[in-house]
Order: sequence, then structure tokens, then C-alpha cells
Amino acid sequence: MKAIVQDRYGSPDVLEFREVDKPVAAGHEVLVRVRAAAVNARDWHLMRGDPYLARLVLGFRGPKTKIRGTDFAGQVEAVGKDVTRFRPGDEVFGEADGAFAEYVCASEDVMEPKPVGLTFEQAAAVPLAGNTALMGLRDLGRVQPGQKVLVNGASGGVGTFAVQIAKAFGAEVTGVCSTRNVDLVRSTGADHVIDYTREDFTRNGPRYDVVLDLVGNRALAECRRALTPAGTLVLSGGGVSEGGSPVGPMGLILRGQALSRFVRQRLLVLTATPDKENLATLRELVERGKVSPVIDRTYPLSEVPEAIRYLEVEHARAKVVITV
Repeated sequence: MKAIVQDRYGSPDVLEFREVDKPVAAGHEVLVRVRAAAVNARDWHLMRGDPYLARLVLGFRGPKTKIRGTDFAGQVEAVGKDVTRFRPGDEVFGEADGAFAEYVCASEDVMEPKPVGLTFEQAAAVPLAGNTALMGLRDLGRVQPGQKVLVNGASGGVGTFAVQIAKAFGAEVTGVCSTRNVDLVRSTGADHVIDYTREDFTRNGPRYDVVLDLVGNRALAECRRALTPAGTLVLSGGGVSEGGSPVGPMGLILRGQALSRFVRQRLLVLTATPDKENLATLRELVERGKVSPVIDRTYPLSEVPEAIRYLEVEHARAKVVITV
């Protein structure tokens, strides 16, 4: 099968479109014929081994997992002997390493039936970004109807889902983005949109019950100024590539964890993990018309390097999707 393979860390030039062995489903695994995949900030972080500290886990000289990609949507090709939830021909979506390929193997516990009414491209845009937004707002932010929620990075892949999910939870939502993305963020349902090139949400403005920071571009003290005295700051900064860094957004995250013990405000770090129950919740929100994936651009599988290059340096709007 064809796949996007990475043997060493570096720019998108290290990604190779080449032939590899087709995986085989074992036990509780499902073999999926990938129809579409999605690009996330996670992909360029893994591609570059950035921040450098993460290489202690990812692999020192090069990534242990060679095939890039996480989000996928496609059709079940085969199932392992212990699989009970799926059968060949089922249309599914989910998260698994190695999604930038013609086939991917994944546990049946990290996928769900594809939402009714979505194309494979739209469905592939949902898992990682939607799950990150859901966990940040529901599980950590504990968003309640009538609360004021601010999403910093509202025009990005996670941000466009976060605005819609917060609205579905009954919150009054403010999105922060650049000038060119104001209309996009407003179209996702934001009650208020702040153009960060003209206005600083951390100064002389409303105070929010929950701030979901998806950028990591503001100091911890600045983010806290935007909170109510007992508000919640959820840190989950992906950012854009700056050529490599020792700790990247982890510095802000570590400072938040250290300070959280001494202040009334809740300063929390979001670590999103694949979960079939969360995928089921996202599917329900999509099928009820509460959430709709927003796609910026699509690229064929062979052009994944160009897709990641666009995402990591050009401030992509919403989701970038790969067709297979």
C-alpha cells in the first residue's frame, strides 16, 4: 500500500510517499480502507520532533512510529477475531497512528460508525479536533448554560469545533482570531468575535468563566486577567512552527500546573485521548445539527508534505483534509 513515511525529524521534506506493507488486523483490531484523513498540529510536532524534550518519548533520532497521520474515515476491510462492534463494509471514523495511508489498523475502541450525512472528508475532520474541544469544554471547563466562554484560536481546527460545542452547551461564546477569520468564526455561531490585531482580550474587557487557550501565545498572567475570580483556564496550545524549540508550549503548561495549587482560579492542562464514547457524543452533535466540520483545504495523499507545510506556517483556517 502507499503511505506517508518518516524516518528522521525535519521539515516536510523528510516525509516520503512510498510503498509499505499492508497492516493485518489482529485480536480487537479493525483494518480500515482509508478514504480521508485530516492534518493536525500534532502531525507537524511529530514530524519535527518539536519540542525537543518530547523526543525522549517519541524517539531520539527519529520517530518510533514511521507513518504519519491520526484522524481517519473509511470503510472496514477486515476485522480481528475478537472484534464484535464492526464488520467488513461498515463506514467508520476515528483516531489511530498511521492514518496517512491507504489502510490503517486501529482498535475497535477508538472508532465509531461514521456520522450520517457526512462525507468521508467531513468525518475525517472530526475525531482529534472534536475530541480535544469536547474534553476541554465538558470535562475540564465544565461549561454550563449561561456561562461566558472565550476560545483563543477560534478559527483553527480545534477552535471551530470548540465554538460550536460551547454553543451547544448553552454558553455565551467569544472567539478570538485574526481579521481575515472574523466572518468564519461568526459563521460557527460565536456570539462575539475579537480580532486580536485590533483588540487585546486580556485587557479592559469582559471576564470569562472559561477560557480555552488553543494557541499558547499569551503569558499565564495575561490569560488569568481574562478570567473571573473563580474561572477556569484550559491550556492546550498547538501553535505554529517557529523552527524548533526545547520545550515549546510545554513551558506555559508547566507554569500553569505549578501555579494552580496557589490560586483560586482553576488552571488545567488538556491531554486529549481517543475515546469511542466521545466519538459517539460528537456523532450525535453532528447528526443533531449542533456541530458541522469546517474544511479549509483538501490535498491528495501524495501531497501530505504540502498540506503540513500549509498548516504549520500559514495559520490554516479550520481543518485541512487529505483524500485517499
